[in-house]
Amino acid sequence: MAKHESVDFYIEKLGKQHDRNSFTCGVAILDRYLQQQASQDLRNYVAAVFVAVNNSVLNSSGQKQIIGFYSVSSTSVDARDFPLEITKKLPKYPILPATLIGRLAIATQYQKKGWGRLLLYAALQLALANEVASMAVIVDAKDERAVFFYGQYGFLAFPDQPYRLYLPMKTIARMLS
Repeated sequence: MAKHESVDFYIEKLGKQHDRNSFTCGVAILDRYLQQQASQDLRNYVAAVFVAVNNSVLNSSGQKQIIGFYSVSSTSVDARDFPLEITKKLPKYPILPATLIGRLAIATQYQKKGWGRLLLYAALQLALANEVASMAVIVDAKDERAVFFYGQYGFLAFPDQPYRLYLPMKTIARMLS
């Protein structure tokens, strides 16, 4: 258990003990994902979904309040999509392994309080510690606001793909050391 903004919280995999139905982040597609799709993705090994939960707030059914969530999965990227300075010292593989942060969202009442940064760093730490090789973390930003958010942490846009961003694993290792 940890504390942030005077909230006792912890991060764990999504489960039945979490109140998904009350979650709202202000972006309908992200709300629907958590409420309707995330459990299936977990069950089918399509994505791992993690939630930050408020340890002291339960709904009437005893489910924990979700502060925010993120999903991660393996992906691959065409080596030609990266700028040359990223790939010049890598083996000449046509496809490179990466980790995808598919979704990251914070409930409206917790936004603008550092929770996005906290969950992003948790996802980056997970990607770095993973036993499966990954040379970068990839995000597909939903809008300009998301591009700005990820850009604050060093994510760079792929050439010709302004909403597809990457952060090399070597950069993540330096950030988190």
